[in-house]
Amino acid sequence: MIALTVSLQVVPGCRDEFLKAIEENAERSFTDEPGCQYFDVVCDLADDHHFVFHEIYEDEAAVEAHRAAPHFKVWREAAAKYVVPGSQVNTLSRRLFHHS
Repeated sequence: MIALTVSLQVVPGCRDEFLKAIEENAERSFTDEPGCQYFDVVCDLADDHHFVFHEIYEDEAAVEAHRAAPHFKVWREAAAKYVVPGSQVNTLSRRLFHHS
């Protein structure tokens, strides 16, 4: 399994629009992409404009399929408007343990 962690800052005053866009992307990713196992969006307790996404994909091909999906293009257009330029950090890693 491949984990994709995304950390970003939302432009002040754009939180509601951002949340609508990322909720749609997260839902479409999980429901429309067979390789997407998990997509969680969390908000920093100390800063309600700082978000982290925790995404789990079957493999690197599933990550690439995610990035090629039509809803991802829509998400990237929204992110260009609502995410502070230069604040997004993406990290790909291999999931080692999972407890549920």
